[in-house]
Parts: sequence; structure tokens; C-alpha cells
Amino acid sequence: MLISTPASRVSMVGMLAITVYTEDGSRYVRVAAEELAELVHRLGRQRDRFLVVQRIPDLPDIFIQVWHEEGSDYTLEHRNGAPDRHYQVTLDTSDLVIEAITGWARLEDDWDSGLDWTPLDLGHPEPAPPLELDEDDRQKLEARIRTVIVGGYATRAQVAEIAEDYLVSGDHRPVSAEQARRLTDRMWLERVKEQAAWEDETDPERLTRAFTALEATGITARENFTCCRSCGQAEIGGAGSTDARGFVYFHTQCTDSAVAGHGLSLLYGGFDDSSDTTVSIGRQVVAALTETGLSVEWNGRPDQAITVAPLDWRKRLIG
Repeated sequence: MLISTPASRVSMVGMLAITVYTEDGSRYVRVAAEELAELVHRLGRQRDRFLVVQRIPDLPDIFIQVWHEEGSDYTLEHRNGAPDRHYQVTLDTSDLVIEAITGWARLEDDWDSGLDWTPLDLGHPEPAPPLELDEDDRQKLEARIRTVIVGGYATRAQVAEIAEDYLVSGDHRPVSAEQARRLTDRMWLERVKEQAAWEDETDPERLTRAFTALEATGITARENFTCCRSCGQAEIGGAGSTDARGFVYFHTQCTDSAVAGHGLSLLYGGFDDSSDTTVSIGRQVVAALTETGLSVEWNGRPDQAITVAPLDWRKRLIG
């Protein structure tokens, strides 16, 4: 499943460049230091006993994590690449855990100093056999992985799942989970290297800024929402505030089209099913997009999608 992203309400200024996963499956992207501290302080309850923290963008086998049950100490671990670079320490207070994780998130040189780290012997997994695909299947698989990665909404783990399942036919599964992960990681890191050269605001970031502004005016705005128009139209009503006047979104097929250089189609409308409301929402969407500097094509008719084009789809990875 790909991620459906609501327009962000929070500025990235002052945020930590991390993604935090909790035991109950929640995902927090670019949290403030105070929010991270709150997540650590509440650890110990059932279904809320650990955090896994990754960098943005996510890098393979680089993370920090903590486990805590009420009445016990905190077990803090971090890994910096290979299995023989995985370490653990036991701490007796949440404040020490918060200090360490925050320092790690901020890339402080001495974040791990003063702690009695112990190497963990996790062994070395058996290497995955090389992929045995004909050239046509290999090209198809790599093209699909590339499209999803460039789309920018899937996590690294989600891309690996797509890679594992993409060529499945009946009982024939030509790509194992480990082969999919290794291929995904290679292509993911290629994109990380590409985006390191990007400067200033990108078009997808302008799009998110426009959607954030629309959300603040009572329009439910969702990026990469559901797999298709039918699902999107069925689910958009429950995706935002109950008092929203209307909506705008694009689905994953629209994202793929944008990645391919064909622009981005936006679906919009009013929740009262009125043509007048739909036109009014469309005008607001166009105005918000134009305000960010994006180019928009729309003839003003309620049955016509809004197209953002030309569009340079350079979406930074999170993972």
C-alpha cells in the first residue's frame, strides 16, 4: 500500500529530520524535539513499548530504537550500517534516552559519548542469490521500482514489497523478499544521491504548500490518495474534517503520470454535489496553485480536471 498524504500543517523549521514509528503502527514525520520527548515519556504501556527512529531520507540499516516496559529500564539500540555496527545500552531514565535520540537526530558528533554501549552479535544473514530474470522482466521490474521511488510517497519497505510482488504469476515468485530489498536499497540510494544536488523548493513541495493552504480554508486536500478515481471519490468524504466544503486530491495513477512527465491531474468538487460549489472549489484550487508559482491548465468547467503542467517532479524521499 502506498501512503496517502494529507497536506502538512506544520512548518519544517525546527523539526527534526526523522521519522518515528510506534508499536501501534503510528508514523510521525519531522517531529519537533518536544514531540519526540513526549513519545519517549509515554513509553511503557501495552501497545506503546517501543519507538523506531529513522533518518529522512531513510537510509538502509541506519536507525535508533528504544524499548521500555513499566517498572523496567530503557533498552536503547542503534545501528550504523552492517550487522557488526549494532550497539545497545541500558538506561534508567527517559531523559537520558531523549538526550541520546535527539543528539542522534541532530547529527551531533558526540551524541553517543558517555554511554556504556555494548556491541550486539546479530550474526551475518545469508546473502541473497543473484536475481535470475530475463532482460525484459528485469527492465520491467526496475522501471516499476524507479517509478514508485521517484513518485516519493512510498517508504523504502513499501517499495521492497512492491518489488517482491510485481512479477508474481500464480505460484511463481521470481523475486524473494531479500532480493527485493537489496534491489530496492540500491535504487533508493541512487535517488538519495540525486536529490542531494537539489536546491531550493521543488514543484512537489510547492504543491504541498498549496494543499496546506487549501486545507486551512476548509477544503480536504490529499496527495497520492487511493489507487484510482473510483476509490478516491468513494473515500474522500471521510478523509478530512466533517465540516469541509469540498475536496481536491490526486491518486497514485496520477502520481505515476507526473513521474512520467505528463503533468498532474487533480480531482476536485464540493460535498454538496452542486456544480456551482465545484466551480468555486476549482477556482480556489487554481488560485492556491498559482500563488505557489505552479502552472495550471483548467477551462473553468466543473467536469474538467485541473492539470498542473509543466511539472518538474522532484519529490524528496522520506522513507
